[in-house]
Amino acid sequence: MTVFTGAFWRNGDTGFDDAAASRLFNHRGPSRRPAAVLRAAHAADVAAGVRLAAAEGWKVAVRSGGHSWAAWSLREDTLLIDLALFTRMSYDPDSATVAVGPAVRGGLDLDPYLAGYSRFFSVGHAPTVGMGGFLLQGGIGWNCRGWGWAAESIESMDVVTADSELVRCSETENADLFWAARGSGPGFFGVVTEFRLRTRPRFRELTQSTYVYSVELASEVLNWYHTARHDLPSSVELAAVGCTPPGSGSPVLIVDAVSFDGGPASLAALGTCPVAGKALTANVAQQVDFADLQAAQLRSNPDYHRYFADNAFLAGSAFELVPALVPAFTDLPTSKTFTVLGDFTPLLCRRPPDMSLSVQTDLYFAAYVIGETPKEDARCRSWLDAAMERVAPYSAGCYLGDSDLAVRPDRVMSDAAWSEFQRIRTARDPEGRFPGYLGAPAQ
Repeated sequence: MTVFTGAFWRNGDTGFDDAAASRLFNHRGPSRRPAAVLRAAHAADVAAGVRLAAAEGWKVAVRSGGHSWAAWSLREDTLLIDLALFTRMSYDPDSATVAVGPAVRGGLDLDPYLAGYSRFFSVGHAPTVGMGGFLLQGGIGWNCRGWGWAAESIESMDVVTADSELVRCSETENADLFWAARGSGPGFFGVVTEFRLRTRPRFRELTQSTYVYSVELASEVLNWYHTARHDLPSSVELAAVGCTPPGSGSPVLIVDAVSFDGGPASLAALGTCPVAGKALTANVAQQVDFADLQAAQLRSNPDYHRYFADNAFLAGSAFELVPALVPAFTDLPTSKTFTVLGDFTPLLCRRPPDMSLSVQTDLYFAAYVIGETPKEDARCRSWLDAAMERVAPYSAGCYLGDSDLAVRPDRVMSDAAWSEFQRIRTARDPEGRFPGYLGAPAQ
């Protein structure tokens, strides 16, 4: 019998149900259940778990932070390896790299830790997101627009492979696994037990401009946004957000920009909107703390709620896109639902590293439909399906971190990358020990 340092439950054991669904952020949890759960204490437990799964004829699913909207980690008749105890952090001042376990939460754990060294890593916007899923899916972190995908800053990682071997992966060691890991998310055929990440000097100041518009102006604002986003420097994170402010009872359209060390001049383009004078409120070039930005993200992503999410990288003219987008910003199904149109123009102006992450355009649309009770589910699902159907003709693919491929398949890699990914998967996991995606990506 395999002995683990961490805890182990088989289906039917006391505590199994809690272990199977523990740390799932989305409370609209599926009914899928694994055959057993291993809460590993260290990499040797993970390797032993993979061996046990092979002996039992199980596939292996992995949970890092439990934040995926589709609950990727809950799969039928698998061994669920829960990495909740992998929360180690260690900073090396000589290389300016930080080693992190996959269950480290980017905003709540890693960012304050790095602040003590005056360093920064582009963590996920929602502070509770675990680093494992975030990095493997590519990582749309703070100012991804200017600094690139978080996965680009992975120096190396330790991976337990399908044959239960613990290996180091980087550009020069096990480079095929390193290529496949950066962008494949829950389709990756291994268990990452540690990442080593390149950090950057911490920003000196943050400057924020926020314009709040009535939804009646959505068409004018989004048409302007489609062009004006190109006028903002790479130091600026930019988004148009449809939401319902607490206590207001009706949606608004917000254009928000945060400048990392660019100062007020870097945000000047926001004042060029032809209806800027009609904004309900305008806070221009205000100094802000990163803690305040993260607190706002926590409020926007409340715990103990039922989430539906989807997204698309969009390509098209304003004439094509704006009519398809306007309803998603003006007619929201619940008071906590929000939609985002982000810009990645500077990111597309350079050559990214070669990795499985290979689908992107300069416009990113995402919808986060948030309900509180099961009776809202049908309305929330219907609204999201309709929103995505309107933008589908202009979609080049999706970001795995905000997708549910079982509901709406979309491209997650380029054709060439998908072919290479499948080749590496066949070589590295010939028995299919790792089950791949929940739902089939469209290719």
